[in-house]
Amino acid sequence: MFSFQWPWMILLLVLPLLLWLAGRNRATQSLDMRERRVTLLHPALVHLETAFSTGRPSRSAGSRSWYFLSALLWLGLVFSLMRPQWLEPHTEERTEGYDLMLAVDASHSMEALDFTVDGKQVSRMQVVKGVMDRFIQGRENDRVGLIIFGSQAFVLSPLTLDRQAVRHLLTDLVPRIAGDGTAMGDALGLGVRKLRERPAGSRVLVLIADGETTAGSIPPLAAARLAGREGIRIYAIGVGSDREEVPIMENGRLISRDDLGFDEDVMRRIASAAGGAYFRATDTSALESIYVRIDELEKSKAESRTVLIPYPLYRWPLGFALAVLLLLGLFPGGRMRRPDWRRNA
Repeated sequence: MFSFQWPWMILLLVLPLLLWLAGRNRATQSLDMRERRVTLLHPALVHLETAFSTGRPSRSAGSRSWYFLSALLWLGLVFSLMRPQWLEPHTEERTEGYDLMLAVDASHSMEALDFTVDGKQVSRMQVVKGVMDRFIQGRENDRVGLIIFGSQAFVLSPLTLDRQAVRHLLTDLVPRIAGDGTAMGDALGLGVRKLRERPAGSRVLVLIADGETTAGSIPPLAAARLAGREGIRIYAIGVGSDREEVPIMENGRLISRDDLGFDEDVMRRIASAAGGAYFRATDTSALESIYVRIDELEKSKAESRTVLIPYPLYRWPLGFALAVLLLLGLFPGGRMRRPDWRRNA
């Protein structure tokens, strides 16, 4: 589809006509003044006027060609300023799917080594990465987003169909990247804010944390109740053990701390307040259970959006105007410019 980006520039076409009318009025006024009084007496007044004439083209065939070329030049410049463009339609199709926002705890407590895999101690963050990587990989046609929280909550990835990009972001996630605290309530509130913009029926918030809240301005249960009122289901995945003392690596040394507990009761209450369910990260059937629960929800309707991609065409009228300008240089006054050999001789 052809269009102009600045169509109002077409008003410039009448500018030469206005200048011509204004110049004609001034010429008439000056002629009247000259007829009223004579201010110059010279024996060769005609020759003097010829010497200082402006060289206006006469009303001959050559002058008509000059006016025609000048009009074409101005027309090409004006059309260039109007920014002609060709609009190519592009349709983006989105299939039916769910809107899944992942809220991952990235606080200092996620460095705790209270899991064992193949006889080797691993941190809570390593368990989270493994569990959520399999979860994201299995959600085809779903829009997945990623929120991380420590002392503050941040949107690391908006809802997107590019699951591979979200998996890469999750792989690069390290504890304490968002601070040492755990602002779980702020993360839930941020997830509700992003999901409420999506169609109802398919909005899911997956919370992965250890249940301990040490920072933030929003209580986790209050944020969970808000999610329930907005029709957003929260599925909580608990990460941590029930040990009283948890080993953790600090300053290159392995120590035990008793302030890195796992509050499973808070995770259950958050899930219950938002109409979801609670799971343990160490349970191999937890992901399958979450899949079944999510698949029972209503999917978002398929979306189709058409955008027009502009391709600029101003180069063509501008090139035409430059070609006409070249002709005006070759034919000043509508006549071919010839070298004066006698003058050079």
